[in-house]
Amino acid sequence: MTATTGAKPRLRAGERRQAVLDTACRVFTRSSYRGATTAEIAKAAGISEPILYRHFGSKRDLYLACLEEAWRSFKEVANGAIDKDPDTCLGAVADAYMAKRAELRLVDLWVQALSESDDAVIAKALRRQVREVHGFFADLIRAGQSRGVIPVDRDPVAEAWIFIAGGLLATMDVRLGGVVGEDIGRVRAERRRWMLAPSGQSGEE
Repeated sequence: MTATTGAKPRLRAGERRQAVLDTACRVFTRSSYRGATTAEIAKAAGISEPILYRHFGSKRDLYLACLEEAWRSFKEVANGAIDKDPDTCLGAVADAYMAKRAELRLVDLWVQALSESDDAVIAKALRRQVREVHGFFADLIRAGQSRGVIPVDRDPVAEAWIFIAGGLLATMDVRLGGVVGEDIGRVRAERRRWMLAPSGQSGEE
């Protein structure tokens, strides 16, 4: 039977799952884990709740998938910056982590997940992911040190945690209506100067 002219093409299962996931990420980011409903997500995705549950067994499963999608999205941008110029990628990677882009930012979902710390499954997933992100930053710093871009006396483990803290500060700034304001740019600039300054110098001009 010939498809009706103007009808939307039917998505394959994998494409449909990704479309639902993309929609859920936007809804959760705009609302919260507790505030968003599967009915709301299904409606925004243009499907029924039963179809949503074919791809994700529960609201929690969908939220955990959004955490993974945000992490995947960040890595994609970060690895692109690293491939483009490994010697100058640090700033671009930090900006990708802290900046609001495409309605999806990893640390926004982290902040939401913190309020769900009484859910052992979500808390475990969050701990694992934060450790993975920390390891990513620490390895990036070590790679910079091996190429002589970052001073060897910078502690990759400590500096990676400071990177993570910077993203949480940026999220707090957004959620509180600009409490940090223009100072967030100064924080980024000072961190960049510190990471790239020769050993024994603060990076001040």
